[in-house]
Amino acid sequence: MPRPQSLTRPTPDVLAGSAVRHAALGAVRQGTFAIRAGWVGVRALVPIFVVMAAAGVAACDIAPGRTDRAFTETGELVAMSGGSGGAANACFTCHGLAGEGDGNAAPRLAGLDVGYLQKQLEDYASGLRDDAVMARVSKGLTSEDRRKVATYYTTLPSPVASASVISFAPPVYANGDPARGVIACAACHGDRGQGVGLGGGPQIAGQPFAYTLEQIARWKSGARRNDPRGVMAAVVKPLSDREARAIATWLSLQPASPAPASAAASGSASVDAAARPAASRETRRPDRSDGA
Repeated sequence: MPRPQSLTRPTPDVLAGSAVRHAALGAVRQGTFAIRAGWVGVRALVPIFVVMAAAGVAACDIAPGRTDRAFTETGELVAMSGGSGGAANACFTCHGLAGEGDGNAAPRLAGLDVGYLQKQLEDYASGLRDDAVMARVSKGLTSEDRRKVATYYTTLPSPVASASVISFAPPVYANGDPARGVIACAACHGDRGQGVGLGGGPQIAGQPFAYTLEQIARWKSGARRNDPRGVMAAVVKPLSDREARAIATWLSLQPASPAPASAAASGSASVDAAARPAASRETRRPDRSDGA
């Protein structure tokens, strides 16, 4: 009679199969241990990766500083790149590659007095002169970068004069109107709008009609308040719309003049005013357009 199956001695092939299964199980267990050990290793490396990532971020923080310095090396680079303010704030996008302006809302910068230009940038940055776009541009630059870009635009040649016939200036521009307390524009800005240099009124000839008209309106309403001693606000307030348009039209037809020789950065009174921090300027009073 054959023995019960449970009492049958395992054959060699059964033993071999069992050995294989035990070996495989051991391998799985060893693999599991290896995987667990691997995860332990990975977990151990996580803090190291975090430290390395932080170091990388720090390195990235350093890089923009070098980039900013590269793009603000000269006034031309600031004008063409936007300097540390970025490409969206590049001056040429509104004022033209040669500082000629856009013929409408953006004024000509080429050949203007360096002190005047720097003061406007400082006033935009401090909020003394209000303009959303220019405030963003100016605040993105250091005071030194503002000086560089102002100097750059001063050195650019003024646009070639147009062939338009230069007519006589409007009476209120040339002579003012004493009865209304209007001082002649020519007294501060020259008989052709060429400016009068050291400490005087800036050039206003050859600027776009729309820009000049807008500035007159801003002086009248008090939206622009960065004129010395409130002169501009007092002068333009009595002007009629017709007179303002006549002045803006005539000035737009005048040839742009080079910056006066007396407008050098070392000699311009405007540079000294621009160099002072806004906080050190005179306390503003609401009844004065320049805040003095």
